[in-house]
Amino acid sequence: MFKAGIICALLLVSAAAAAQGAPEETGPLGIENVFRGMQGATSPDRISTTLSLFILLTVLSLAPAIFIMTTSFLRIIVVFGFLRQAMATQQTPPNQVLIGLALILTFYIMSPIYQQVYDEAYLPYVNEEIGWNEAVANTIGPVRDFMFRQVRPKDLALFIDIARMERPQTRDDVPLATLTCGFILSEIRIAFQIGFIIYIPFLIIDMVVASTLMSMGMMMLPPVFVSLPFKIIMFVLADGWYLLIQELVTGFK
Repeated sequence: MFKAGIICALLLVSAAAAAQGAPEETGPLGIENVFRGMQGATSPDRISTTLSLFILLTVLSLAPAIFIMTTSFLRIIVVFGFLRQAMATQQTPPNQVLIGLALILTFYIMSPIYQQVYDEAYLPYVNEEIGWNEAVANTIGPVRDFMFRQVRPKDLALFIDIARMERPQTRDDVPLATLTCGFILSEIRIAFQIGFIIYIPFLIIDMVVASTLMSMGMMMLPPVFVSLPFKIIMFVLADGWYLLIQELVTGFK
């Protein structure tokens, strides 16, 4: 489940070992040393190890944003936010708990894809069975397939029209950036739909409690204080966490 973290760690270890084995890179890691190794390079294989490390660190700095926007994490965390607001429990569960639960569910949902990337891209690359370009293609391929299964054609067509592209004939003709934008829009739309459904029963409880308090003349008592226990007990008796997580996990085709 944590193959993605293992892959990143192994990449860093491999890069550091390669850097130690490169005698020409003895200076500090600075911009001047990054471009110094590029002088006289006649092919991509001649680029210095320092530049490779620089590119690797740049990619790793963008990894959290890439992870959030290209996986199931976005839909899950938005739905959890709607649930907490609908129940009016303030900071319960805390942000750390919701993010941790969303991360665990994301790794569970994405584990078949990460396993495919590990088997088809990472292992063959470290065993020198495939080149870098093929490893990148094998890494992006399963992620693109996942996003294509979730994206709505209307959302994807929107960004294709914005980019003034010709109509793609196959999936391979759709750029990764265009697919990612359509995927994000689709995920937010689905999350808001689920959030609306979550809000309905809690809103009914708020309306009933508010009407009851007004009929009793207890206008100074905030309805949220009275409705909160009823919301919690209803959510528990309905086995809400089971139903919500079941919907979230099975909702990814």
